[in-house]
Amino acid sequence: MPAKLSVNLNAIAMLRNRRDLPWPDVIGVGRLALAAGAHGLTVHPRPDERHTRHSDLPEIRALIDDEFPRAEFNIEGYPSEDFLALVEKHQPEQVTLVPDDPSQATSDHGWNFIADAVLLTPIVRRLKKGGFRVSLFSDADPAGMAAARDTGADRIELYTGPYGSYHSDSGKAAKELERLGKTADAAFAAGLQVNAGHDLTVANLPALARRIPALAEVSIGHGLTADALEYGMAGTVGRFLRACGW
Repeated sequence: MPAKLSVNLNAIAMLRNRRDLPWPDVIGVGRLALAAGAHGLTVHPRPDERHTRHSDLPEIRALIDDEFPRAEFNIEGYPSEDFLALVEKHQPEQVTLVPDDPSQATSDHGWNFIADAVLLTPIVRRLKKGGFRVSLFSDADPAGMAAARDTGADRIELYTGPYGSYHSDSGKAAKELERLGKTADAAFAAGLQVNAGHDLTVANLPALARRIPALAEVSIGHGLTADALEYGMAGTVGRFLRACGW
């Protein structure tokens, strides 16, 4: 089965937040994405609320529950106590833990699963006890997959930023793709499922899907939002679904 598509709403929310106005309507855009066939919605509610606001979370939860019960809600973020409280309040199907500093513009690296095991293991245990699927943001590093598994997580999410950054250098893109593929191979061997996200586009998704045919999910925000300016949200979701192999 092709990778499922989760639409990250952060870029929509950041555009809304440029003005003290209710548009673009984050919930309305999420509805358009799900109606067009997206399998879920992703948000990263940072402490400064510079894009997704905490007040968006109950509305997204209600949208999925009331109108798209087969869709999933994925909340990602650094596992501070405040973040964990948000997760436990709004009950996403999946929690993606990322090692972000609050001042970072965007996620730009994965966990060091060996060094961060003491931090991650009890948090993963807490989330799993709460019934959440847990995914851990990961660099392309096959050697770290056993340690990722030992935290108790269900999945990793491959950080595909470097792969996306080589959009104009096919040789470097191919090398990075193979690094991602080898990391996925090691993750599968360790018993983990694999997601992917960051700077994925309709141009680079098909090669990723071919190299990692068992990819479970891709979470896409910036590239999808940029394409939606040209093709509309419904048309763009269709383009990305086809790029995934649907």
